[in-house]
Amino acid sequence: MPLMPLTQLLCPLDQSALLQDGNTWRCENNHCFDIAKQGYVNLLPVQNKKSLDPGDSREMITARRDFLNSGVYQPLAEALANTVDTLCDGRQQLAILDAGCGEAYYLNTVCEQLLKSGVELTATGLDISKWAVRSCKSRNAKLNGLVASNRQIPLPDNSQDIVLCTFGFPVYSEFKRLLKPNGHIVMADPGPEHLIELRKAIYETVRRNPVTDISAALEDNWHLSLSNNLQFTTPVLSAAQFEQLLVMTPHLYRASREGRERAAKLQDITLSADVFIRVISQT
Repeated sequence: MPLMPLTQLLCPLDQSALLQDGNTWRCENNHCFDIAKQGYVNLLPVQNKKSLDPGDSREMITARRDFLNSGVYQPLAEALANTVDTLCDGRQQLAILDAGCGEAYYLNTVCEQLLKSGVELTATGLDISKWAVRSCKSRNAKLNGLVASNRQIPLPDNSQDIVLCTFGFPVYSEFKRLLKPNGHIVMADPGPEHLIELRKAIYETVRRNPVTDISAALEDNWHLSLSNNLQFTTPVLSAAQFEQLLVMTPHLYRASREGRERAAKLQDITLSADVFIRVISQT
């Protein structure tokens, strides 16, 4: 069963329904949004942008694509795919949104797993970075691609079965609005030991922060239905992989000059991955 296209969006200017008309999405008030040649649609209004080119840069997205394609984080991708597959077992139709999809490595892995069961699947990658959404479409042209913010997701109420948020910035009110009854928010967040070796090299003082607090989501009949801590050690990283990792994470941009110099001297390094996968579900 192939991936399915979206049939309706919300206009970011007036929240009315957008319907596709050829290569344009149009609302009843004649607000129009053209489909880019790469196949995505930009629904991030200028007034909602905090910069001319918001989100991750082209350089960061390219580095993340190349690093993830090398398979270093494959255990995490497989764990997410298995989690979603278990949540959706027995369903014949599914809609999944990756809110903050990056270049869609995780979303695509999840879709590959779900499609094995013959489900009719509509999968959408959303990111504030146009470079991320372009890379998402390049990875799999059948994925729906939206440039938009998690603060105003241009999808109808009760339209999604799963909202995936991997190392992202959740907006729980929007996620809950989108989800159908018995829907789930699937989150992956770094644990205290994630990339600890890299952080020790870069920073004078390393903080082992607790996993992201999700208490704000646990209200109004929503509860934590699953929490797994995935830990693994990466293979020895090549010089190219290590450079990609530095560019794709915020650590390079937060580090001092001395910290960057220390990181540049690291060789034949393996890193600790420490990720919490949690599912927030309706009671």
